[in-house]
Amino acid sequence: MMNFSSKIFYNKKILIYGIGKSGLSSYFFLKKNNYINLYDDNKKIFENKSFKKIFLEKNKIYQIKFDYIVISPGINIYNCNLKNFLKKNLEKIVTDLDIFYSHYSSNKTITITGTNGKSTTVKLLYMILKNHNKDVRLCGNIGKPILLEKKVSRKTIFVIEASSYQIEYSNIFKTNYAMILNISPDHLERHGSIKNYVKAKFKLVQNQSKKDFAYINVKEKYLSKIMKASRIFSKIINVNLNKTKKFKKKITNSYFLTKGNQENLSFIFSISKKLNLNNKIILQTINKFKGLKFRQEIIYSSNKITCINDSKATSFASSINILKSLEKVFWLVGGIPKLEDKFTLKKNECKNICVYIFGKNKSFFIKQFKNKLPFYCFKDLKGAIQKILKDVKTKNKNNLHKTILFSPSAASFDSFKNFEDRGEYFNFLLKKYKVKKTINAL
Repeated sequence: MMNFSSKIFYNKKILIYGIGKSGLSSYFFLKKNNYINLYDDNKKIFENKSFKKIFLEKNKIYQIKFDYIVISPGINIYNCNLKNFLKKNLEKIVTDLDIFYSHYSSNKTITITGTNGKSTTVKLLYMILKNHNKDVRLCGNIGKPILLEKKVSRKTIFVIEASSYQIEYSNIFKTNYAMILNISPDHLERHGSIKNYVKAKFKLVQNQSKKDFAYINVKEKYLSKIMKASRIFSKIINVNLNKTKKFKKKITNSYFLTKGNQENLSFIFSISKKLNLNNKIILQTINKFKGLKFRQEIIYSSNKITCINDSKATSFASSINILKSLEKVFWLVGGIPKLEDKFTLKKNECKNICVYIFGKNKSFFIKQFKNKLPFYCFKDLKGAIQKILKDVKTKNKNNLHKTILFSPSAASFDSFKNFEDRGEYFNFLLKKYKVKKTINAL
């Protein structure tokens, strides 16, 4: 970690690599007091005249001695146009989180990471603090870049969602409260191994000081291992995943019926106690919480059937908890599988689940489900949904409540721009094939 100074990004030569949302926010935040140059692997971005003057060609970058290189999280420093340049200047790489910390280090920050449930947890905590009349900002990986926040006072609290990429590249960022919700294999094509992935996440805790707090399930196998091998300065708060049970009777929101969401609520209750928050306000907020789009989002529900859009699910780990909470499931799966991902449910846990596999990677899913689950294969999502609508009419022997679950357990980039695009297409197909009419006719 580099030495910290409030003037660390002042009167410096800085290269911003990656002109997406975070890169642009860094540029506008830093340009007044620094000498800025921009670079992106996609040159078309610089057809905009306002950026053309400060864009550098690749060969010129090597000729300048930069003080810092602000890198966008989406860039893999070992597989990009400037990989050789970055390897020689690793100690100069920083992120928008570092820039943020250099200016707002006295503000209270709560940073949440983990594999599944980050966005839902940060949004819920933000709403709880908002309902306590706190000046709170929701930022980071959830959408709005942190450097776009305006009118920040000393009382402003930041609730930040941080990805493994952001944490790994950050050099000075430190948070007062760190949460690592859970760990399962993810982004291994980028990190190379689960060990490196966990190391990137855990850096959030290792960068904390004695005054800070880290919320962790110490029994989590990946985290317990790295904790034993690490020097930790902050106070570790062991999150009891059963903590939600104490409030279960008062939670009426069906969104929190799944085990995964209940475990993430345990983190909310743990930090709320430390922050002296009011349980009545917390429960009111939980019960009114509508959830985020494409994250176990209930599109339609009746006493006979429920349709859930969980397009955000890009690994088996993100689908398994909701599967455990449902009765008769028509499960839509497909996309680009995550490296080393495995379907871990046992055969006796797979009752009343039928899988509808769509897309090009059928062989991967067939191997995972063979001798465990009945499955059908389809060229695309459209064909899978057409088959499901036929099956919900006929497969009703035990009269169980049925669920059409769109939880792909894989990345979307084989056929879609992102998980949002995939989720919108699923909703379009439900409307096109008049799913509500089919359901009402059951």
